Amino acid sequence: MATTFTPNVDIAVVGAGIVGVACALQLARQGQRVLLVDRQAPGMGASFGNAGHLATEQVFPIADLSILKRLPAMLMDPMGPLRLDWKYLPRALPWFTRLLLNLRPAPFRRSAAGIRALNEGSLSAWRRLLDSIGRAEMLKQDGSLLVFERAESRPAIDALQARMRQQNVEVELWQADAVRAAAPQLSEHVLGGLFFPATGHFLDPHQAVEALFDAAMAAGVQFARRDVQGGQLKADGVALRTDQGQLVVPRVLIACGAHSAHLTEALTGTRVPLDTERGYHLMLPREHNRLPFAVTSLERKFIMTPMSGGLRLAGTVEFAGLQRPANMARAWQLQRLSQGLFKRELNADAATPWMGFRPSLPDSLPIIDRVCDGRVLLAFGHQHLGLTQAAVTAEMVAGLMEARAVEGIEAYRLGRF
Repeated sequence: MATTFTPNVDIAVVGAGIVGVACALQLARQGQRVLLVDRQAPGMGASFGNAGHLATEQVFPIADLSILKRLPAMLMDPMGPLRLDWKYLPRALPWFTRLLLNLRPAPFRRSAAGIRALNEGSLSAWRRLLDSIGRAEMLKQDGSLLVFERAESRPAIDALQARMRQQNVEVELWQADAVRAAAPQLSEHVLGGLFFPATGHFLDPHQAVEALFDAAMAAGVQFARRDVQGGQLKADGVALRTDQGQLVVPRVLIACGAHSAHLTEALTGTRVPLDTERGYHLMLPREHNRLPFAVTSLERKFIMTPMSGGLRLAGTVEFAGLQRPANMARAWQLQRLSQGLFKRELNADAATPWMGFRPSLPDSLPIIDRVCDGRVLLAFGHQHLGLTQAAVTAEMVAGLMEARAVEGIEAYRLGRF
């Protein structure tokens, strides 16, 4: 017979990634007794291997109408920057259909407004959170750069700059000499780029999760290493079915990223159209001081972020679900993409590949909500922006827990599905 454990807590947070840990800390600081639950150690999912870029400039949905032209290449090119595994196509088709419907002008504008609203509060929320734990040095607020190498790319750069300014994103057009002055190791082939001053990067994203987790433990949060496999609502709370028996708690916050759909449906009855973008990175531990800040290539479609452990190359997207094994050739492809971007090629000795799951909804907005008479809270679906939006999401969840009015919350409600 399965054992039942009823911990002396006010809420269980399911998911110990950057969003879940930030929420657990915020809830504990407002006086809640919190149990953090995850099948892995804190920060070992997508939070471990993200690009580390605090991407406040990325205010547009994850796709635009050009995805229609790219669909054949997505299916045929296993190494392309955007890959759809043809074996996964039948399962992905309903999600992609919703994605295409959200590319119509009105839904697209709503999505951009919702992403922008979260991003505009993200940097200040991160400053408050890191200052509160005495770790402000983990985040470098030194901007980021999108470079281009071909003259024919200049119209796209100009158009993007105009679109960014329409969204009130701070952006500067840099000519080649400005790029070389800031990042002298980049190749002479770089013709210029867009600099985003109100962005930054983490020196070690996983270390950031660990620092927040330590602060959460110091604030009284408990941690249980369990695999939450299902659950149901009770008259006075929530019963969570785990690999070690049943957990009964008054409330639950679902913040387990790409794994959130099943538990959300079990507790709320809503089938959330959540899919996963499998993201890859290649970590180059022998590469230090090549770049002063995160640099993205327009044509090559990947990002390079300087970190304390070396240079991280990231940015490739693959739709293949949660079950198929990783194709680490996609991670190594990032090293090939870097060739020609620097005056001296990158050193890939002792490089390590990685793959993780980005939780994405077809309108590119997360779900941040309080449902089921306050017994269930939700904070997942941040797609590429989980790291960027974690601190501001935690502040919103804290408001929802206390049933306070949270500005702009309507855009992120579960009820939109």
